[in-house]
Amino acid sequence: MQGRVRRLQPEPSVQCTGLQRAARSELDAGVRSNLSGAFNNLSVMAKRDYYTVLGVGKNATDEEIKKAYRKMAMKYHPDRNPGDKQAEDKFKEVGEAYEVLGDRSKRDAYDRYGHAGVDGMGGMGGMGGMGGAGGGGFGGFAEAFGDIFGDIFGGGNRGGGTANQMYRGADLRYAMEVTLEQAANGYETEIRIPSWENCTTCKGSGAKPGTKPQTCATCHGQGQVRMQQGFFSVQQTCPTCHGSGKTVKDPCEACSGAGRIKKNKTLQVKVPAGIDDGMRIRSAGNGEPGVNGGPSGDLYVEIRIKEHSVFKRDGDDLHCEVPISMVTAALGGTIQVPTLGGSAEIELPEGVQPGKVFRLRGKGIKGLRSAEPGALYAHITVEVPVRLTDKQKQMLRELDQSLSDARHSPQTRSWKDRLKEFFQ
Repeated sequence: MQGRVRRLQPEPSVQCTGLQRAARSELDAGVRSNLSGAFNNLSVMAKRDYYTVLGVGKNATDEEIKKAYRKMAMKYHPDRNPGDKQAEDKFKEVGEAYEVLGDRSKRDAYDRYGHAGVDGMGGMGGMGGMGGAGGGGFGGFAEAFGDIFGDIFGGGNRGGGTANQMYRGADLRYAMEVTLEQAANGYETEIRIPSWENCTTCKGSGAKPGTKPQTCATCHGQGQVRMQQGFFSVQQTCPTCHGSGKTVKDPCEACSGAGRIKKNKTLQVKVPAGIDDGMRIRSAGNGEPGVNGGPSGDLYVEIRIKEHSVFKRDGDDLHCEVPISMVTAALGGTIQVPTLGGSAEIELPEGVQPGKVFRLRGKGIKGLRSAEPGALYAHITVEVPVRLTDKQKQMLRELDQSLSDARHSPQTRSWKDRLKEFFQ
């Protein structure tokens, strides 16, 4: 390899004339200009693809782009990464990408011509692009996160807020107790609920007769105030006038400035057959009235079923205990079982054991969404006689001796077998 290497010797120095020096200087300036342009082009070429920056495909919808931007902006936000220059650069980059892809016209230009198609259209331009912020900014950022701030800080109009904002009235809840029979068969009743009427003294203005409400000095009648939340500027309902844009200095004595008086009204309620515990009946428009002309809330009647002395409800089925005597359990026979519609008969076989369950189809409750009624389950319990006479006790002893054969006590026999195996 040494034979192929040739050292370059410096050229001998040459004396340059003034004309030569001027020409060389002009040549150097042209080279520098060309190099500068080349480096600028390289900087443009060095930009990452905006779709890659946000982690979405080129066929992504506007909503997908917005969601991706939210995620990335939250991750690299300067408030979450104080002093992290890399995170700050990432934040600027995703902001620049969303500034272009979040705008339909800019996105179309970018899809056709790449970065060259959106140069000078608002880009980041050295932080000027945070949504074309320039004078006050962060348009793209605020647009992407506006609905989040609205949920957190009480909403408001992105366009700057309007006076006398309308709000829906609050919903009311009324707990109603009904019996099991009423829930099964349906029930109609009347309830008294709170209601509000416009004050006749001030005619709903809330101001003392002869005076008028004044424009709120806090929000200047806008109903909203702008607050600075660190990096962001958000709007929230005015705490002084509560969004009405008006304040009352001399309140009406009849309604204490509320403009309405609370009263009670009677409402007819129809409980449908088959309703279950915890279900609610909605009465539209019978809640609290809205604010500034907003719609009224709703009334929800929540059903509570009283405990029954005989039955226990399990969905559409009913359960009850049916006590029988020892003789009936041993010999069998016909017994009467209670139902919600009267009584029913069950034919017991001989030797019914305690805890035996008999099912009566169609004797339960027909639920709201059921095609057929549920079943009634009769749980058999055997009553042991008490307060026996001497004669009865003697008869039972004789009966017990006569039943000492294991064949008369199948459960006892099996229990003794298990006990024997246990001690072996």
